[in-house]
Amino acid sequence: MLPMIAVVALGLSAPGWAESAPDAPAAEAETSSRRTINVIVYGEDSCPQGQGDEIVVCARHPESERYRIPKKLRAKPDLPANQSWTSRLASIEERQRDELPTGCSVTGGTIAGCFAKAMRQWSAERRMAQSQNQP
Repeated sequence: MLPMIAVVALGLSAPGWAESAPDAPAAEAETSSRRTINVIVYGEDSCPQGQGDEIVVCARHPESERYRIPKKLRAKPDLPANQSWTSRLASIEERQRDELPTGCSVTGGTIAGCFAKAMRQWSAERRMAQSQNQP
């Protein structure tokens, strides 16, 4: 079993050997030697200097954010316990709509269900367009 894994691993890495062509243009070689480093700096800390062809990009955040969880991870998802019953019912009906006899799906449904689905989509798009046009 072990020799088979080695053969598979060797076969998967073979296309990587073909990518490094010896006659690659010099311009591509120069751009590949550069490295860009993104760093977040807090408070009055200094931004590190790049060495050689390194490019260092610093984003400065306030000192109060140093040991906090990032904002995108702090956002709480909308839990079902925090939703109203009307909202829960609407989401359940929307999920089940295609499976109903008046739905519009590949496995079942009627032309009336497909027409109703198209009308719901059209009215939603129209409401969106109207809300974008109003100041």
